[in-house]
Amino acid sequence: MEKLYAVQPYLTPFYTLQYPAATPPNPDSFHDSHYYNVGQLDICIIISCIAVMAILRDAFRLGVFEPLARWKLFRDLAKKQKRKVGAANGKANGAPNGHVANGNGHTANGNGHSNINSVTTPTPRELRQLNRKVLRFAEQGWSFVYYTIQWSYGLYVHFHLPTRILNPTDLWLEYPHILIAGPVKFYYLTQTAFYLHQILIINAEARRKDHVQMMAHHIITVVLMTASYLTNFTRVGCVIMVLMDCCDIFLPLAKMIRYLDISQFLCDLTFGWFMLSWLVTRHILFLIVIYSTIFEGPTYVEFKWDYEAGYYITKTAFTGFWVMLLALQVIQCIWFGMICRVAWRVVTTGNGASDDRSDDEDE
Repeated sequence: MEKLYAVQPYLTPFYTLQYPAATPPNPDSFHDSHYYNVGQLDICIIISCIAVMAILRDAFRLGVFEPLARWKLFRDLAKKQKRKVGAANGKANGAPNGHVANGNGHTANGNGHSNINSVTTPTPRELRQLNRKVLRFAEQGWSFVYYTIQWSYGLYVHFHLPTRILNPTDLWLEYPHILIAGPVKFYYLTQTAFYLHQILIINAEARRKDHVQMMAHHIITVVLMTASYLTNFTRVGCVIMVLMDCCDIFLPLAKMIRYLDISQFLCDLTFGWFMLSWLVTRHILFLIVIYSTIFEGPTYVEFKWDYEAGYYITKTAFTGFWVMLLALQVIQCIWFGMICRVAWRVVTTGNGASDDRSDDEDE
């Protein structure tokens, strides 16, 4: 017990927010929350979140989504095989291909053995496709769960901050925002942990056609989140994160519907909503934020290095911020081109929506 008490101070940063501070006299948001500074020990919470996300991902994948997908897909395959058996039995009296019917009405070969096993046993190709769908469904299931929860929490944070997406001037007023409310700090640290976790597992999943763009996107995102956190630009970071997470709910959902063969129409409808939400959040609202960063930010932010006053930004560093935001927009334009190709294929050929980034076998 004494040893446990001895190591407890070293474990505390891994499960509690660090650097508590007195609540500002007149906070403009989160009046009933605790407030914090930022510091090096915040990396401890990020490490813990990465570990928790890894556990939750496997727990959802192995304990929920894979069993659900196997049950659904194997049941559908069994029904398909029964239909094949029924069709084969219907032809039994005709004895096609030189086979004769046995007493049960099943076709038999020359030795009198039934061919029913050749009909009902899934082929290796069918099993391979089924297992791939199961794995894909489970991967997308975790993404759907995470983005739904985190976007909902991001909305909560956004609506409690005095910021407006359509009028982002508020993002820069009264900078620097040195003290951070507990919910904002937790939101920032968990989001950073998630993208670091994505970098770690990006090679664990099947390699996509846009692997380079995806890796570049995650690295730029982590750099932007870390830099904005340390330089007290958390409000613009919160707005951007809630915009980015919105459409990421619907793409995994569309893929899940497709992998389970539930309804092609429902899959296409969900994909269409994903496409619309992507266009609005990532190419309209996000551009508004970028415009405000480039042209309005320098008007309200004083560029200087004053450690005591919380100013850690220079003109060059601020330019680096919006250059990286523009780089994200370029990557997203490439992805939106892929999305439009899928939509065009659905409209012109009638084929269902599928992920243009997937590997060939998954296509």
